[in-house]
Amino acid sequence: MSDLIVRDVDAVRVLSLNRPASKNGLTFELNRELTETLDGAQADRAVRCVLLTGEGGAFCSGLDLKVAAAMGPGGDVGAHVDSFHGVIRAVRRVDKPVVALVDGPAVGFGCDLALACDLRLGTPRARFGEIFVHRGLMPDGGGTFSLPRIVGVAKALELMMTGDVVAADEALRLGLVSRIVALEGAMEEALALGHRLAAGAPLVHARVKRAVYDGLGTLEDALARERAGQVDLARSKDFFEGVNAFFAKRPPKFTGE
Repeated sequence: MSDLIVRDVDAVRVLSLNRPASKNGLTFELNRELTETLDGAQADRAVRCVLLTGEGGAFCSGLDLKVAAAMGPGGDVGAHVDSFHGVIRAVRRVDKPVVALVDGPAVGFGCDLALACDLRLGTPRARFGEIFVHRGLMPDGGGTFSLPRIVGVAKALELMMTGDVVAADEALRLGLVSRIVALEGAMEEALALGHRLAAGAPLVHARVKRAVYDGLGTLEDALARERAGQVDLARSKDFFEGVNAFFAKRPPKFTGE
């Protein structure tokens, strides 16, 4: 079965990440497929709303660390970061409402992917975390752009520097989600919102999105800073210590090298 399940429910295109064994960890091939599918949704006039979710009780755990472990010190880190940035740019190219239904963990790049969406619903199992610091890395999916604008600078810095994971009730309080929906019937409620948005005025939606996002500043500047920082960090000893510690199920011992 495909790593990305795509289905249309009337005018709502539902995209479901489908790698439950890795909590929907991303690979470069899945990034490419997701980017192309989002661009297809943008081009399809019959699609009036996009709903992004994950299968198997997880939204997205970010980069599948088996991919990171195989990358090695000589890997083309910049190309890998570009792969993830391509997904974020594709989300933002969609001038229709993009809704994330977060069930389970949205951590690492998975957190950034959820934050890039226009609206987020969470189940009681939803968890958000910028956990990059535990791997010796920094957010690289526009998190340095999105998170401070949602929760404020001080709280964003706290979450990015500690890597703390936020549970559903705290996510609602901070504004990471607009509402919590019951686990049973979560997809139905998300689709109800999607259908309501799809019945709205598409020209208004597009203009509102552009006005709001343009008023926040430049995502591209943030992505450029993240790329430069992540390329340096991914070549550090601390990054490989973070990955090795994850597989060894032990706390990492960072040295600043």
